[in-house]
Amino acid sequence: MPMNLRGYDEIGRLPESLREWAQTNPHEGLYEFEEKELHVAVVATDNDQQHGFVVFDVAGIEAASSEDWWWLLFITGAVGALATLGFALGVVVMRKAVAPVAQLAEAVADIDPERLSAEDHKRIEASRFGDDEVGVLARTIEKTLERISAFVERERYFTSSASHELRTPITVITGALELLEQSNLSATDVKALDRVRRATLDMKTTIEMFLCLARETDDGLYDEQFLVMPLVSKAIDQQRYLLTRQFVDVDIDELANPKVNGHPQAFSIAVNNLVRNAFEHTLHAHGPITIRIKEHELLVTNQVSSDAEKRHAPTEVSSSRGYGLGLGIVQRLCERNGWSFSLLADEKRVVARLSW
Repeated sequence: MPMNLRGYDEIGRLPESLREWAQTNPHEGLYEFEEKELHVAVVATDNDQQHGFVVFDVAGIEAASSEDWWWLLFITGAVGALATLGFALGVVVMRKAVAPVAQLAEAVADIDPERLSAEDHKRIEASRFGDDEVGVLARTIEKTLERISAFVERERYFTSSASHELRTPITVITGALELLEQSNLSATDVKALDRVRRATLDMKTTIEMFLCLARETDDGLYDEQFLVMPLVSKAIDQQRYLLTRQFVDVDIDELANPKVNGHPQAFSIAVNNLVRNAFEHTLHAHGPITIRIKEHELLVTNQVSSDAEKRHAPTEVSSSRGYGLGLGIVQRLCERNGWSFSLLADEKRVVARLSW
C-alpha cells in the first residue's frame, strides 16, 4: 500500500504540480488542492528562509470512501427489497388463510335460524371448507344451526297446538255465557255470571299475551299505526270493576293524541297489564289514579293521598306487594316492538312509564 503522507524540505523535490505554487512563498498553514486531490501543510523549519511542506495524497481515501457508500447503499436497498417482499408474501398468505373464515362468517351472518332453508344448508356445508381448522368450525356451526332449526320447529309446532288447545275452552265458555245471558237469571246468578265473564276475559288476554310472545302472530302487524287513546279507554272500561269498592277515581290527562307504530294487540295487552296492576294494587281511599298521555309516552300513576299515607304503613305501597304481576310480559312486548318500559315505586306513588 503506497504512503499517502510525504514531507519535503526543498521546493525542487515537491511534486511537479505544486512547485509553481510553492515558489510563491506561501504562509504557514493548511492548503487544499481539490483538482490535484492533494492537501499540503506549510510548516516552519530551522531555515528561516525556506518552509517545509507536508503533502497528503487523498485520492485513494476518497475513492475508498465513495466505494463504501456505494456498498452501503446497495446493502440498504437489498434489505429494503427483501423486507418489502416478505411483507407482501405475509399479506398474501394471511389473506389466503383468513379467506375461508371470512367466507364462512359471511355465509352464517346472512342466515336466519328461524327460517333455515336448503340453500342455507348448502352455503354452510362443512365439505366446502376442507378438513382443516376452518372445516372443523364449519361442521360445528352446521350442527349448531341444525339443532336451533329443530328447536324452532318444535316451538312452532307446540305453539300451534297450544293455541288450539287453549283457545277452544275459552270459545266454549264464551258461547255458554252468551246462552246464559239470554236466560232469566236471579241477581245472584247475574253477579256470578259477571265474575265468570271477567275471569274468561282475563284468561283470554293472558293466552293472547303468551301466544304473542311466542311469535304466533303475523309479523306484518308489527308495522301498523294506531291511536293510543282508544286502547287506553278500552283498558280502563275493562278493568274498572276492580275499583268498585276502592272509592278511587281515575283521572285521564290527555296532553296529546299520539299515534304509535307497532303491533296494536301487543300495545293493548301492555296497557291492560299496566291499568290492571294500577287498579288491583291501589289501597282503599288512596289518591286518584292518574293516566297521562303524552306525545311519546304513557304514564300510569298511583298517587297516595295525605290521609291514606297517615293511616297506612309505607310497606303497604312498597314494591313487595306484587307490582310485577304481568310486567315481565309488558317488558318483552316492548322489546319486541321497539318500545321501552320502566317502573318507579316508593312510599308515595307508583309510576309505570311506557314510551315509544
